[in-house]
Amino acid sequence: MPKIYFIGLDPGSASGAYGIIDQDGGYVACGDIPTVDGRVDVRLLFSRINLFVESYYAVEDVHTMPKQGIASSGKFMRAAGAIEATAALTGAPMILVTPQRWKKHHGLIGTEKKASLELARKLWSDAPLKLIKHHGRADALLMALWLKDQVE
Repeated sequence: MPKIYFIGLDPGSASGAYGIIDQDGGYVACGDIPTVDGRVDVRLLFSRINLFVESYYAVEDVHTMPKQGIASSGKFMRAAGAIEATAALTGAPMILVTPQRWKKHHGLIGTEKKASLELARKLWSDAPLKLIKHHGRADALLMALWLKDQVE
């Protein structure tokens, strides 16, 4: 029986990330969303997340924040749309999930960003999550785990 993969995508114009786990919750891969000239490199992202096997995608359902500038909001939402479209082009099932929903599942509501990083480090000690700036990777992996728990 072929393995099933769960992929979390955490949008961001400069700090987006992806995380992939298998059906057993084991670490497969994670990394930063590739960019070129300040925009999501959709071709490279597609090559990293389209596994050509049974996969499910969770994309964080993001919105602009109050007091964010128009230019930064536009750049952020353009990146989010590119990431969502890239996942959709794989043809695999995709769900949009709010940060509150997947964080509640992991007991992370009201915690600092480093809490998700610490949890992900405990769950996947072999994942490249060494730096504080890798919190997006941790979030993406935890979204993938949330998705796995929803599908089962």
